[in-house]
Amino acid sequence: MTLATFVQTLGRGPGRSRSLTRDEAAAAMKIMLGPDAAPEAVGALLMLLRMKGETAEEIAGFAQAAQATMPHIPKADLDWPSYAAGRTRGAPWFLFSARMVADAGHRVLLHGWNGTDHKIRDGLSQAGIGIAASLDAAETLLAREGIAYLPLEHMHPALFALLRLREVLGLRSCINTVCRMLNPARASASVQGVFHPSYRLLQADAAQLLGWQNLTVIKGGGGEFERHPAKDIAAFGVRTGALWEGSFHALIDDTRRLAEPTAAYDLMQPSVFDEQIISGTAAAALATLGMADAEDTARRLWPARKPRDAA
Repeated sequence: MTLATFVQTLGRGPGRSRSLTRDEAAAAMKIMLGPDAAPEAVGALLMLLRMKGETAEEIAGFAQAAQATMPHIPKADLDWPSYAAGRTRGAPWFLFSARMVADAGHRVLLHGWNGTDHKIRDGLSQAGIGIAASLDAAETLLAREGIAYLPLEHMHPALFALLRLREVLGLRSCINTVCRMLNPARASASVQGVFHPSYRLLQADAAQLLGWQNLTVIKGGGGEFERHPAKDIAAFGVRTGALWEGSFHALIDDTRRLAEPTAAYDLMQPSVFDEQIISGTAAAALATLGMADAEDTARRLWPARKPRDAA
């Protein structure tokens, strides 16, 4: 079978085309990740899906097949994908939130690729998060530090190549969503940020199809899982395997934007507002892990995690 079969299914025209089933999507992804996929067919398939709009069944099938081709990664408690392109990215305060969750005793695996935006990878060391250059290095970091960042190009080179087709096609494809749904360490909980609100339900539905237990998706800062502390934030996902909707209440009274992309910032000198971003985002992640007193725990952990120069 070639990708042409799936291109025909998606592109026959009004009244004749249809979405892929989950099994068809898994089969298509297996071909796309292999060495013999015709590049023209890969581009056609991805752009037809973009025009149509992906379904939860398609995303679940793609993610299932992509995960199945990966080597073993040690199990983590919390999956934290980071794939926003950075067009509205301010300071990556959520990295400190992830570090705090690890400080609370939960193994956290971050993974991602952010295009030409270097803020996130540049900020990892300041947040106390090591970058794993291999799967073995990720295992070592998780065992020693309780947290690791695994770049997509090291974690899944074939999927990375599909993601980078954005540079050729000029448009985002569903591969960005598939990466968010990869959950490489088979964590029982995941936190995800999106830029477009419609993807919150799509990813929640796909997670349920995949049998995930706990997931929180929010419209976050720059498309990352980062909570605005001065707004009530709508949240979607799953809890103990069932679809779930909830919210995170405002923590402070302020009218400023979450991030000013062109503004200067110092990750070692967070403002009071920035500290609320950090502790509020950590609280949302801890709540996803099932912690009942998540906000109190986050408020207690932040002073200990605060960058030394900001103390």
